[in-house]
Amino acid sequence: MKHPSTFLLIFLFVCVTTLSSCSSIMLACYGMRNPKAVDDRAILKQAKKYHIPESDSYVLDSAYKFYLKSLITSTNQESIKNHMQPLQALYFDSNHNLVSFQVNCYAGGFPNLKWNRNEMMGTFPPGQQAPLDTLLSLEKLLTLMHPIAGVPYTNTHTDDYVVVVFWTKFMGRQSKRLIRYVQQNRQLAPGKKIKIVYVN
Repeated sequence: MKHPSTFLLIFLFVCVTTLSSCSSIMLACYGMRNPKAVDDRAILKQAKKYHIPESDSYVLDSAYKFYLKSLITSTNQESIKNHMQPLQALYFDSNHNLVSFQVNCYAGGFPNLKWNRNEMMGTFPPGQQAPLDTLLSLEKLLTLMHPIAGVPYTNTHTDDYVVVVFWTKFMGRQSKRLIRYVQQNRQLAPGKKIKIVYVN
């Protein structure tokens, strides 16, 4: 039998080795990859796999982050954090009011995020998930995203709803699932004019 101190050293080594790769293991369990920069071609290729129309594919301007940080006060830090998340679905009504806000950190679930927790995606617009705020107007958001192909979307209050979906390639199947839920949810509003834009 090995000396107890040797066994303890081996046990500690195994624990440290396991914990140091914990983030990689968690990423893999969620179907995620390490973030890296992607070009427009890679975004469009991934978007096609997720059934995103090329004409509705956008990229987020780097000014987005700086704009949000410029708004930080002692009372809105939680809202800022929500708008900085990689996966979001923001539902704006015809008056450009944010009426439903879905954010990855509120979805919960393992090994997949539960976008339909408590059947909230069973109605259009979806039930409330993340707290609503007035931090980021639709008009401002549209100025901070650029079309990959085609012309910029300009809302003229002719749509009943505008849905802005934030997705990333590194979030893998979690992005794919959010997009699928949003697209299925849209089918619950026949007769409504709904515009979905997808922002990477």
